[in-house]
Amino acid sequence: MRFGVPLGLVHPAIWRDLAIEADRLGFESLWMPEHLVFATDLSTAAYPGTSEPGIEPRTPLFDAPAYLCALAAVTSRIRLGTAVHLFGLRHPFVSARAFATLDQISGGRAVTGVGAGWYEGEWIAAGLDFRTRGRRLDEAIAVARRLWTEDAVEHHGEFYDFPEVAFEPKPVQDPLPVVVGGESDAALRRAARWDGWLSMPQTLGAAAGRLERLRQFREEAGRADRPFEVTVHAYELTGPDEVEAWAALGVDRLIVRPWRRTREALPGLRDFATAYGLTDPPS
Repeated sequence: MRFGVPLGLVHPAIWRDLAIEADRLGFESLWMPEHLVFATDLSTAAYPGTSEPGIEPRTPLFDAPAYLCALAAVTSRIRLGTAVHLFGLRHPFVSARAFATLDQISGGRAVTGVGAGWYEGEWIAAGLDFRTRGRRLDEAIAVARRLWTEDAVEHHGEFYDFPEVAFEPKPVQDPLPVVVGGESDAALRRAARWDGWLSMPQTLGAAAGRLERLRQFREEAGRADRPFEVTVHAYELTGPDEVEAWAALGVDRLIVRPWRRTREALPGLRDFATAYGLTDPPS
């Protein structure tokens, strides 16, 4: 089992130190959330399944691939992913360039975690129709994969239209992995067409049904035999036996949070690394 660390659940002031320590201890990946902008009008901000706003407009927001480039410079092994980048909010040239740059700077450690998004306010602010977000994301990912792998690309689609262009440098990884976040059937179908699935926070019982649906969608897409990775947010593990249960479900990576407060994050990582056999960190 590989273990990832969620940067969005600690104060940004310790992101650099957390990244360095996670890299040293043997954690496999870091995951950074992102939004483009928050509107002060909260009428479109109810988090799915609740009546409460899922955002605080004054929350600091960072350009995730740019910030991960900075973390790439102070780490050497750990993979650097987004959970998730809203590819459909930008022209694919912008996001494709950002992730290709991250992959180059990190020496092939980027993971492109993408999602359609749940928060309508930033789509309104960007002047885009929220109802088209799934189709925009599908087209943008397809364009980006071509830019990352083909010598020259021309495209005439529903949302993006451009003459033949060159795109250099290519990412180090071929292909640069695209993993798709989301829990709906639409998100699972999208994930099945690409390189992996990235869950919301899950329990073993709830995840089993999602993973079965995902298996069915991969078979329908003719991709059951293609390389594929399953990443689950499982913030509070009960012990190594639970890790074995996740692995038995077909999960490849668990994103964990062995802390409650920011001040507990660094010692929590060290304790987790010892308890789960990542390394034998010095005292």
